Amino acid sequence: MSVQALGPPIKGPTALGSDPRRLWNLARTMAVSEFKLRYFGSSLGYLWSLMRPLMLFGILYAVFTQIIRIGSGVELYPVALLLGVVLFGFLSESTGAALTSLVDREALIRKVEFPRIAVPFSTVLTALMNVALNLIAVVVFLLAAGGSVRWSWLELPFLLAALAVLAGGAGMLLSVLYVRFRDVRPIWDVALQVLFYASPIFYPIDTVAKKHETLAHVLMLNPFAAILQQARHAVIAPSHPSAAAAIGVGAAILAPIAIGLLIAVAGFAAFHRAAPRIAEEL
Repeated sequence: MSVQALGPPIKGPTALGSDPRRLWNLARTMAVSEFKLRYFGSSLGYLWSLMRPLMLFGILYAVFTQIIRIGSGVELYPVALLLGVVLFGFLSESTGAALTSLVDREALIRKVEFPRIAVPFSTVLTALMNVALNLIAVVVFLLAAGGSVRWSWLELPFLLAALAVLAGGAGMLLSVLYVRFRDVRPIWDVALQVLFYASPIFYPIDTVAKKHETLAHVLMLNPFAAILQQARHAVIAPSHPSAAAAIGVGAAILAPIAIGLLIAVAGFAAFHRAAPRIAEEL
């Protein structure tokens, strides 16, 4: 029997599916279930999620204010440090969970046909729930430290959305790579450590600019660094330079935006191409 007689090849499940509502409802259901199961049976519940960034914040604050004294002279430095820890925690949690999400849900993927992108998408939604609650703690610390509510706080949802797009793109790319190459996980763990120290989380970017202006501009090419710096400018205090001011004059701010969009598009393209064959490759 010829191949033509068998008819056209059967296409596997696609990344997006044919119904956007089904994709959203499925991703939301998985995200909420994961959020509830994570703290099921725990006495402190969500407080465990809050303790991790607070403990890291406490260690960094003690080291960089009492020993190295990097944050001296920086307005509301403790809150700026906490905000950096919280936002990096979101990036680390969402990409780390997305990386293994397809392998973790292997049984579901093999048995049910559904929009495959819902799996890594749900991990980003779960991380967004955590970061939203963690940001409440940031606001409490900010107001207690003498900060004030400003109209620029309205930028924060858009900055979180940009960070979610960045994390989602990276997570999709990592998830399809992890299906084939298990070495991706330790490599990404190392990459996250490099990203942590290469981002102005515990050191002010203007302090770097005073000593090495070119280095500061290079560090700000990192999309996460640009989002973090703009969040500090909008939420903490205007004395923290905006992302555009930190990266330099002109249209240089377009560089981290372009890099972030490139990561998101590349991640989606890789996932979209691999989606029909994910079940067979698992």
